Order: sequence, then structure tokens, then C-alpha cells
Amino acid sequence: MDTMLKAHNKLEWLPQVHGFSEKWSNSISSYSRVQSQELVVKSYSKRGRIVGVGASSSALLELVPEFKKENLEFDLPMYDPSKARLVDLAVVGGGPAGLAVAQQVSEAGLSVCSIDPSPKLVWPNNYGVWVDEFEAMDLLDCLDTTWSGAVVHIDENSKKDLDRPYGRVNRKQLKSKMLQKCITNGVKFHQAKVVKVIHEESKSLLICNDGVTIEATVVLDATGFSRCLVQYDKPYNPGYQVAYGILAEVEEHPFDVDKMLFMDWRDSHLKGELKERNEKIPTFLYAMPFSKDRIFLEETSLVARPGLGVKDIQERMAARLMHLGIKVKSIEEDEVCVIPMGGPLPVLPQRVVGIGGTAGMVHPSTGYMVARTLAAAPIVANAIVRFLGSSNRDESGFVANGDELSAEVWRDLWPIQRRRQREFFCFGMDILLKLDLPATRRFFDAFFDLEPRYWHGFLSSRLFLPELLTFGLSLFAHASNTSRIEIMSKGTVPLARMISNLVKDTE
Repeated sequence: MDTMLKAHNKLEWLPQVHGFSEKWSNSISSYSRVQSQELVVKSYSKRGRIVGVGASSSALLELVPEFKKENLEFDLPMYDPSKARLVDLAVVGGGPAGLAVAQQVSEAGLSVCSIDPSPKLVWPNNYGVWVDEFEAMDLLDCLDTTWSGAVVHIDENSKKDLDRPYGRVNRKQLKSKMLQKCITNGVKFHQAKVVKVIHEESKSLLICNDGVTIEATVVLDATGFSRCLVQYDKPYNPGYQVAYGILAEVEEHPFDVDKMLFMDWRDSHLKGELKERNEKIPTFLYAMPFSKDRIFLEETSLVARPGLGVKDIQERMAARLMHLGIKVKSIEEDEVCVIPMGGPLPVLPQRVVGIGGTAGMVHPSTGYMVARTLAAAPIVANAIVRFLGSSNRDESGFVANGDELSAEVWRDLWPIQRRRQREFFCFGMDILLKLDLPATRRFFDAFFDLEPRYWHGFLSSRLFLPELLTFGLSLFAHASNTSRIEIMSKGTVPLARMISNLVKDTE
């Protein structure tokens, strides 16, 4: 993301990476609060080495590792503008979603061009996933660390042990694997940013910032949350998940290296004003311990509107580390993640096809997207390949109607069952937005007491509306009386809105 993009509600994305997204520390963006709730968002993960710094509040917040870009050692086959050849698919964005579709469409023998300003750049953020999700996609070799399960601390006296293995994505291995398959399949690469798209009946012209124009039958926007090309026609007012994380060498830490820390809602480390702010909009610690002295630590605001300020989150994290006795010796990487959650879907259908963040695929209740996006890649790819079959082309090889092609892909990506599922997830987000710390604790105390198939399915987007209704009833049954009252009082308006939207949305 390297150009400024004005988005809805005065949100500016700086820069506009043709790329990727998610909480696998799932997102891509650093951000700070400015006047009138305007947010400036830019993508970064800083890498450097600063030795001998303790985890005191002032010292931790002053750590600013030197920014270093890391590129993969690949000799990419580049697109040749002099040949001015029509490609079947132009993918704008070189993140996991874009490369996955490029790889799978090219495997079918179709011509593909991947357009990205930094096609060899290693994705900067740390990504965590449930192991079973990557196992289902034959991507276990792209996990560099796995834990046998996870832990959730509800408060100082209550802990949940989650019997579900978790893993960290080896982002260098995942991108290398995808790039190698793309190269083998004949994908061409163009190092630039798309600044404009002009649509004709049977093809589209992508105008890049280097003056090159690429002609394509299908255009896929995989630019993440920048929403570079995909159009929206409704007010955009999402919730925001905001997190600050560090990959650090520490003297020691108190966590079990065989379990990852999924959520820690304890607040005994906070005093005074910090504690009061956390009562209203709580944050939790997410941690991946790699050894006794190396760990990824991330303080996270699950969802808020407007998003919580990064400085506030950093202060809470520093206080937590001091309380836990974690002394930071050095920082390998730090990152700020800002993930828009919920909000409207894009215009369905439209000429440009989308996937990932640009297509509204972030889980509105959790911020997760990596597995959902990678699982959706073959759906998008198969629809494109199916429609570009010879029966839909004229004698010159052109598709008769580009709008029909795009409409078919959008239908496969967002069938009515997925739209209804997302509506339920947005309902969940609307409730979470209104919960303070005690109510949030009560909610997750009930959530993780559910049968595993319910909370697994909810977090992994595997439950559809009939199952989600059963999930909701089960959650209500497991909740305390206080939590039930909170859900009813804070969920009445969101529930009415969800029902209204479900009634209006038809095939």
C-alpha cells in the first residue's frame, strides 16, 4: 500500500499495499488518532535489535526497532508490456489471497499477471492460525511453530484450557511456496501500483503508476483493507480491532511453552486511570511462547468504535509486562495491527472481483480471516476457470460479457448462506462493542464452556445460520443470569437489525 486512499468516514490508508490482511496478527496497519476521529493508517512491521532494555513503561514505549524490508530470493518472470497481450486474469495485490488465486487459475492453463509494488517482499506481520485449518488445506509445512493447545484467562481466578492445537504461520515459507507454484505455472509479475481501471465489454484496462497498461479479461482486487478497486455504496462504519505486538528476547516469562496464550483478560496489573479505561474498553494479552526467553506478545483491543489509540494499548502492555516480571532484553520486530471489522459488503455484483479484506471477508466478531480467505481462493479460481471455458468465448478468444463473468464469481464467493452467516457475525460484533470488562469476561466464560464444535465452528466460520441459531441458544443457556440480561439488553437493537437485514436479503 503506497498511495494515499481516501475511504469512508475520513479513514485514510497510508500506504495502499496491493497485498494482504488479517490477525494472524492479521492485519497490516499502524495507526494514530488525529482530530475529529480521523484515523491515519499505514502498514508496517519494524525489525531491528535493541539490546538490554527492561520492560518498564517508559523504556518499552521508547523502543523503535530499525525498519528493514526483507525480500525473497526469487527471479520472477516479468510481464512484457511490449507484447501488449491480453491476460485472462490480472490479480492486483501479492498477498496470500491474491497469490492463492493466481496459483490456482494458472494451474488450469490460463494466463495470469500478478501486479504488486513489492512482489518479493516478505509479509511483515506475525500470523496465528488453528492447526486444523491449515491441515485441511495441506499447508502444515507453512507453520514454523505449533502448540498442543491454548489457554484463556478469564480473570485472576478462572482459566480455560482449549484442546485445539494452534500454530504460527511461517510467512516466508508460505509466500515462497505460493510464488514457486505461480512461477512454475507461468504467472507473470508486474512491479507497480494500479491507479485506474477502465472497463470495456469483454476486457478491462489496468493503468499502472509506471505508465504501463495491462489488458485483462478478469480483474481481481486482493489489496486487503485498502479496497483499491472494489466499490462500496453504503456508509462504511466498521468496528476496529487494534493491537500492538513485539517479538522479543526476554530474561524469562511465566507462560507454558507448550500452550499459546489465546486471551488473557486479567487486569491486576493496571492502576488508576489505566484501569478505568480498561474497564470501559478492555484489552487482552495474546502470546506465542517459542522458548523460555523468546516470545511474541501482543496487547489487543478485540473491537471498538472508534478504534482504541495505539499509545493507550502500548501503556497497558508495558504495565502488564512489568506486573508479570517480564524484562525485555531485545526486540526483533514490533507491529501495529488495525483490522476493520463488520461494516457493509461491497456492491454485489460488480465488474471487479474481490477477495480477502477488500471483499468484506474479515470475521466481524473475531478479526480472523486467513483460513477463510485461503479456503475461498479455490472457489474464486474455479468460478473464473469455469466461465473462461471455450464455450463462453467468441472466435477471437474474447469473453462475450465481462459483467456476467464477474457476477458469477461474486455469487460463488458470497452465496446467500455466507451472507446470512456474516450478518449473524455482525450481530455478535455489535454486542461485543457494548460490553465492558466484567461483561466481556462473563461472555467468554460462557463462550469457551460451549461444546467444542460450537466455538470451533464460530471462530473458523464453519457454522451457518441454522447452526448459528443453535449456537446462540446454547451460549445463552451457558451464560450466567447477569450475562443473559446483558446480552438481552445490549442485543435487542442489533438483533432487530439482523432480522431486518436477513428478511431483505434474498437470492
